[in-house]
Amino acid sequence: MKLRYLTSSLLLCGVLTTPILLVACGGNDSSNETPPTTTPNPPPTPTPDPVGAVDLKDCCTPGDKDFPKVGGNLGNQNYSKLDQITKEKVSQLGGAWLNRIEGGLNTGTNQSTTVVVDGVIYIESALGNVLAVDGKTGVTKWKWTTPYDALTRRGVAVAKDLGLVYTIASGNRLVALKIDSGEVAWIKQYPTANTDPGYLGGVQKVALVYHDKRLYIGTNDGSRGAAFSADATNGDVLTSFWGVPRPGEMGYDSWGSASEANRTGATPWVHPAVDPELNMVYWTFGNSRGGSSQDGSSRPGMNLFANSIVALDLKTGEYKWHFQSVHHDIWDMDNVMSPVLADVKINGQDRKVVIYGSKTGMYFILDRKDGSAPLGIDEVPVKQDARQATWPTQPIPRQGAFVETCIVNQPLGTALPGDPNRAVPNYKTGCLFDPHWDIPILSTPGHGGGANWNHQSFSPTTGLVYTGLGYVGAAHSLTESSNGLRPPGSYMTGGIVAVDPSTNIVRWKKSLPYSVVHGNGVLTTGSGLLYIGQPDGNLLAMDGYTGEEVWRFQTGAAISASPVSYEIDGEQYIAVYAGGTSIPYGNSAPRGDYLWAFKVGGKVPPAATPEPPIVRRPVSGNPVEGAALPTPNTVFLARVQTATNAPGAAESTAVNAMTPTWMRVPANTEVTFTNQASNENTHCATQFFEGKFNFKLAPGESAKYTFTQPGEYFYNDCHSPRPTGKIVVY
Repeated sequence: MKLRYLTSSLLLCGVLTTPILLVACGGNDSSNETPPTTTPNPPPTPTPDPVGAVDLKDCCTPGDKDFPKVGGNLGNQNYSKLDQITKEKVSQLGGAWLNRIEGGLNTGTNQSTTVVVDGVIYIESALGNVLAVDGKTGVTKWKWTTPYDALTRRGVAVAKDLGLVYTIASGNRLVALKIDSGEVAWIKQYPTANTDPGYLGGVQKVALVYHDKRLYIGTNDGSRGAAFSADATNGDVLTSFWGVPRPGEMGYDSWGSASEANRTGATPWVHPAVDPELNMVYWTFGNSRGGSSQDGSSRPGMNLFANSIVALDLKTGEYKWHFQSVHHDIWDMDNVMSPVLADVKINGQDRKVVIYGSKTGMYFILDRKDGSAPLGIDEVPVKQDARQATWPTQPIPRQGAFVETCIVNQPLGTALPGDPNRAVPNYKTGCLFDPHWDIPILSTPGHGGGANWNHQSFSPTTGLVYTGLGYVGAAHSLTESSNGLRPPGSYMTGGIVAVDPSTNIVRWKKSLPYSVVHGNGVLTTGSGLLYIGQPDGNLLAMDGYTGEEVWRFQTGAAISASPVSYEIDGEQYIAVYAGGTSIPYGNSAPRGDYLWAFKVGGKVPPAATPEPPIVRRPVSGNPVEGAALPTPNTVFLARVQTATNAPGAAESTAVNAMTPTWMRVPANTEVTFTNQASNENTHCATQFFEGKFNFKLAPGESAKYTFTQPGEYFYNDCHSPRPTGKIVVY
């Protein structure tokens, strides 16, 4: 192990300080790594006074004064019973301190939510490092600097009783750090090759949950993976359950005649829920692939346990029950959000339920003892395509979805451009579960949700469950190389919804200017407030009963994590990590390393407002000046531009088949749209959503339009809507 002196900038109560921190880091490449015992110890770290951290012994009791795991408790309720910050006082909330945990880093992917134990915040950074930060002062107590590659993580797990903090590292490593110093206690490396008989999948970008000297660890390698448990004292594997069954296992026949190569997907990579009373752990599994998430032709059947929640025995890993929310998925519509456990009254009876669902925009309320549906779920016939081996029905809650499930075609220029379920022109449109083949079919919700892997929250105070929403449609076809095409030019907005889990009825829904489904978590508190961060850096507080916004604060970078709450010396704090991620806004989302804490009367001012994310899906390529083109101020339809910005030699339906894809011109410029004579097909330039022009041009024809007003103007092609261009007028 190496000892390094590091410098970290810290803004505390408005004063910039530069403490010197002694940081331990270490590890090697053996399969069960133990650091040398002869390395000098770091300086002693004062042991914090206990502030009421609760051992997680049941599913649904919130932490007392701490936030001891990602999700708050074993039931993933993301709820704190602390209630000092009320609706009346929230306007007085200000920064208690700000710690730039990586010294001012403004790059990377940050999807890690903080954990608070005994008043200490544990957080992972975009670089793959782990830090312990004093929850009252914001001073970094210790930092473990990974000797491995940077890795996206979902938050540490803390075993207070063992004195360990767990994180993951590249190379399929589980790392255990000493809670009081950050020294490496041990490192366990799991097999990395699927040819190894002990291979369980990749532990990159996955969730960790600790309970009763066991770790519950997900896997995700794009192929197949197991949900497994490990001994928290050494990392040894104790139990495992495969999302894609192997020969002889339950569910193997649900893949029909699929070859082994086409039995892929169904990886369990988000935080499971744990119910010690019922002795069960609840895992959610991702979509089936079979070579492509859009092509189901080579994997007939329901494809268990893809798109399923599976209940396993907490100790033995034995299968108990499952529920599949999407049969034979060809839309990447797995419900990957961590399940939430709650005790609610349904029809006057106390029921222990698990709240499951996300991407499809539906909640499936299930009895967590046996998987039954106390509010009713029906298998509803859906459209079929024999080429896709589609399943004849899909499960739909009797109460319906909490988002729109059909794209709406509206005449150009007749509706607000940000309508969440409005179709980009020229696409063939459909509804959720409509099959596709070679022609892109635009539907909603897209593969980003609905909801997605954001942390939802159940509030015992309000009796409601809350989740962020994304309004980003997707076009599905076999021609899409990924999980569906988010059409360039479409608006990527979102919202938040509150649902009563005792009835599965929406209580309220509020629109937001951004999608908040990729890590954006909801925190609820005992005072009836909820908190959620946006990709523009704003942390919002809302009335949990009505959705009314009551406070906001600019953190400086996109928030792709969940806020948490804790109490020290009688004061309630709200904390959040603002770091940012690329989904769904690409490089336009502001990044950072801002760990914030807030309290009533806090004096640290908001950060500078960053450039907000671009909410319209961008076109391919970089901007070029119209006057500088080989043929000035001219767009060539259905041609991919070359390195010299000239049109390519062949007609194309690629997304970037406009030359140029992105043109800049001053106001009052006349632009020519040309379908070259050598093209075989008629092509269009359809401007959306204002309908300024809609040219339909046969080979050899051209049309002109003069842009008089500054703004950005997207257009696509009627022959194939995939090619999309943009003209920016300044």
